[in-house]
Amino acid sequence: MAQTVTPILSVLPTRGLVDEKFKVALENLPPRFPVTLHSLHQSEDKDYWEAFGYYVSDDRGRVTVSEDASLGGTYKGVEPMGLLWSMHPVPGSRTGLRLRKMDVQSPMVVLISAYKGHAFEGFREQPPLASALTERWYMAPGVQRIDIREGGVIGTIFIPPGPGPFPGVLDMWGGGGGLVEYRSALLASHGFVSLALDYLSPKVAVADDQSLVYFEKAFNIIQQHPQVIKDRVGICGLCLGASVTLNVAAYSESVSPRCCVCISGSHVLPAAKSLSYVINDGYKHMDKLLVDEQNRMVWRHAILPITTNPDEKLDMGRIKCPLLLVNGDDDQSKATVESAEDIAKMMRAAGNEHLLTTLNYHDAGHLIEPPYTPHFRASNFIIQHLQQKVLVLWGGKTKPHADAQEDSWQKILSFLREHLYPCPSSSIPQAKL
Repeated sequence: MAQTVTPILSVLPTRGLVDEKFKVALENLPPRFPVTLHSLHQSEDKDYWEAFGYYVSDDRGRVTVSEDASLGGTYKGVEPMGLLWSMHPVPGSRTGLRLRKMDVQSPMVVLISAYKGHAFEGFREQPPLASALTERWYMAPGVQRIDIREGGVIGTIFIPPGPGPFPGVLDMWGGGGGLVEYRSALLASHGFVSLALDYLSPKVAVADDQSLVYFEKAFNIIQQHPQVIKDRVGICGLCLGASVTLNVAAYSESVSPRCCVCISGSHVLPAAKSLSYVINDGYKHMDKLLVDEQNRMVWRHAILPITTNPDEKLDMGRIKCPLLLVNGDDDQSKATVESAEDIAKMMRAAGNEHLLTTLNYHDAGHLIEPPYTPHFRASNFIIQHLQQKVLVLWGGKTKPHADAQEDSWQKILSFLREHLYPCPSSSIPQAKL
């Protein structure tokens, strides 16, 4: 009588950084056996997220996700990381969810399981053929996390392991407000001291400040840190954070970033105005905002057409450092591609276009995040100064958006290394789990 062999599922590495690829393999199956590979994660908000792909074992009874094509499910084709980037809330979940890691000192734990046949629901009601857990980390071993409450500035500094000193990055998110740490933690895992800055929550007295003082203070905090190379500090921002980045780079008289990365941002805002003024100025264009058939707000038209009035946009001719713009051409929240075209035009006229690098990604949306982050075409959003929850359409298609996140992250890291590291790339510390 033939002996039954138990299927074995492996995920390697079992612990890795969130931007590190893993290898998923299943063996000891019958030849040409249909299986579903399924991933499951419970978020910090206690919501469940899943992804799944349909496979057929080879003649040796094996499935290798990095080599074999998924025939269907939440992703198709040869997609080594499809079990992560195609995740979505399980059926019956709350609407408008977005998966974000707020506690970077703990891992994102993902259960990967194999099921008989090609299924699309009821995974938790049937026994798997095999399962394996994998941990995904934003903080590599040895990265230090330090709370900052200094001179009114609120944030968190992440310091890479090793003797240093290191380049620094001031990291700012968008109009959702609050202290968001995961990109900074990941930057530190790649050799940059990074300060995640809170600049738009009730705890921070910056909204009515008519100057750039708060951001200059934050820049100085990271620049003066003993583990930071003082003339090697850049700024990275997304959405409103990108606009603030451009404002500081163009108009600050006391700080000079070595380089800037702006993700899904725009220069269309009045210079030398408070954040409250800038935000309220944007809401003067409410008549241009659209609501689609699913009650999702579309904000990109608010700044269209791009103004020709120089008083209503930042003077990009004042930029004196290398600038990387990262945009998706299906951004439904902000007219980033049109803004990038106007930025290039302004810099060309001023003679500083040589400092500009632009990445435009086809069918990518607004929320361009680190690799393998699930795509959210729409999600809930709190308008901070109104404390009003709305459903916002961010745009993007899942597969192209995932590709954009993977490609842009590597190019962002390369850009930062090129302009912030004074030494050859071979000596840049690379953290591993």
